[in-house]
Amino acid sequence: MLRETRVENGWVRGLPAADPRITSFKGIPFAAPPVGENRWRAPQPAQDWEGIREAYAFAPISMQAPTVIDINNIYTREWAVDPAIPMDEDCLYLNVWTPAVSPDEKLPVIVWYFGGGLQVGHTAEMEFDGERIARRGIVVVTVNYRVNVFGFLAHPEISAESPDAPANFGHLDQQAGAQWVKRNISAFGGDPDQITIGGQSAGGGSVLSQLTSPQNEGLFQRAVIMSGLFLPVYPDNPVPPFQQPLKEAEKQGSRFFEFLGVSTLEQARKLDAAYVRDKMLEYGEFWGTVIDDRYCTEDPYRLLLQGRHGSVPLLLGNTSDEFVSVPAAGSAEEFEAMAAQRFGGRAQQFLRLCGADSGNLKEMLEKASVSNIEYAIRVAVQANSGSGRSAPVYAYTFDAEIPGWDHPGTFHSVDLWFYFETLAKCWRPFVGKHYDLARQMCNYLANFIASGDPNGQDANGQAMPRWKPCTADAPFAMAFKDQAEFQEKPPGEVMQFLVDDFYTRNPMLLTGADPHGQG
Repeated sequence: MLRETRVENGWVRGLPAADPRITSFKGIPFAAPPVGENRWRAPQPAQDWEGIREAYAFAPISMQAPTVIDINNIYTREWAVDPAIPMDEDCLYLNVWTPAVSPDEKLPVIVWYFGGGLQVGHTAEMEFDGERIARRGIVVVTVNYRVNVFGFLAHPEISAESPDAPANFGHLDQQAGAQWVKRNISAFGGDPDQITIGGQSAGGGSVLSQLTSPQNEGLFQRAVIMSGLFLPVYPDNPVPPFQQPLKEAEKQGSRFFEFLGVSTLEQARKLDAAYVRDKMLEYGEFWGTVIDDRYCTEDPYRLLLQGRHGSVPLLLGNTSDEFVSVPAAGSAEEFEAMAAQRFGGRAQQFLRLCGADSGNLKEMLEKASVSNIEYAIRVAVQANSGSGRSAPVYAYTFDAEIPGWDHPGTFHSVDLWFYFETLAKCWRPFVGKHYDLARQMCNYLANFIASGDPNGQDANGQAMPRWKPCTADAPFAMAFKDQAEFQEKPPGEVMQFLVDDFYTRNPMLLTGADPHGQG
């Protein structure tokens, strides 16, 4: 097995995984520590080291809200289980799982970005163990990056100091991790020309931002976005916060400096990291992607709809119970008023689809309820079909029965246990059908990473259910329930109405010809 190898900064030594045919290398630096003068600066080159670096353990997680054990918080129950996990501003490290015996194997590679709203999260979360994917002939890389105010603050002084990289340091960390993989993954038996980037939730949104960044041409060949596309459906139904223009972000940064009690960037960089973190938590604002005209030139989702992104195969999906949008209406009259405001002359068609003639508000709300992630995916599929691009899009919905005393449904992020086939690390009483489904889902993911097509054989040598690309003419998706089942049926009537309505209001987005179309 490949236990020792040389990367650009020196030798590293890994350890056998639970399966000794897999070697894990943890805590490899891909950039210099983002501390002192490097705080709020694009990632800088890592320094060389002497001898062999023992890559045996995860590096400290990036600065964020400390883990607090709360049995009432589903994410604490699920995987934020270690309140003593090491945390440090020096956090730019990545991890590699490889099945390679020698560096000459040219295996396909996945570069994974964790989620957490760009505010929290890390590569040491239990579900991200890369061993099971690696057993399928894939080199797995998980990249840590700066989050919250450490990764996404902007300020006029930073812009003046670094006009080519004034913001988005967390995304630049992700980019630097993928660039490091491009330069070094052959040392682990990986193919630098067969890289997939993937992520879930804010990690999926990060994949979207990388996919649409003009800086990343040729860096990767495929992309996986799990629960990472969002599009508002109804008034007063907000979606997670996204990007803001650089000037607005600079104002937010200036206000935060005042809150810190400093007046200059030099002073702010001298503050203790824990103090900055604690003041950030007290301050209470969201820190996210900045439209800086360098890394991020426009709203990444709009760029996706316009076809202004890398033309690579995409795998997109959502869980059935996450981010469901329900009209904010307390009566049938309020529901009808919402429809008139939202759909104008098409309101009556919408009301008919929702059974408004019955006057039963509960029924109307149930029929109108849709996932804004599925909505965003289906709008994107139609845009992809209209663009004339040949790169396929594969869509899925995760709708499995999830056991546990909390009866959680298919909550946001639960599909990660299945795609990484790490069910055994979870406390939930999963049984045979869950392990069978996880095996299939991990197979599909590994196949997509390897070729851009998820289809292939199961462990018994039989072909898995055929997963066809999702198009405007065939808007079908894979449904992961008790087993994989490709559903050749159109989306619900309300969902199809919403997608058609979007393009009725934005016809030029079907061809990407209108860069200023309003959604």
